Amino acid sequence: MKMTPAMKKAQENMAPGIIIAEGFLGEENKSIKDMMVRDESEMSKAGLTFDKVGERLSYLMEEGRKGLGEPVTVDKKWLVRVIDPRGKLPCPFEDGIFRKLSAEIELKSSGEKILVTDLSIHLLKQHHFIEGEGSRFRMEPEIIKRVLFA
Repeated sequence: MKMTPAMKKAQENMAPGIIIAEGFLGEENKSIKDMMVRDESEMSKAGLTFDKVGERLSYLMEEGRKGLGEPVTVDKKWLVRVIDPRGKLPCPFEDGIFRKLSAEIELKSSGEKILVTDLSIHLLKQHHFIEGEGSRFRMEPEIIKRVLFA
């Protein structure tokens, strides 16, 4: 995968303070191309596809919204709480604007959790980007597997 001009611009947009205060890159000092290649490999090793993970996250986010800010049980398996601070955020790849919705998705049997936003679901599904290591909304593939596909 080549670092295209669009990817370079997206990486600039992911820096702290451009779209969100902490940025999207976490503690990493590598290109988003290298992060994406690594994460595609890790997702594959975990037996996950970006499409299936994105579908499951979108489903849980929508079901959680029914709780109007209160935690709801989804499919007897997950406890989901969606927070809507109102407002919108642009995608760093400049291909959309997304609600500031965030959800905490907890697998009830283990208590393990994933934190996700509308924007992070878009980044995962459309760009295969799950944020840099140390980023607040990074979703580690092994945790995704345990929480979403247990």
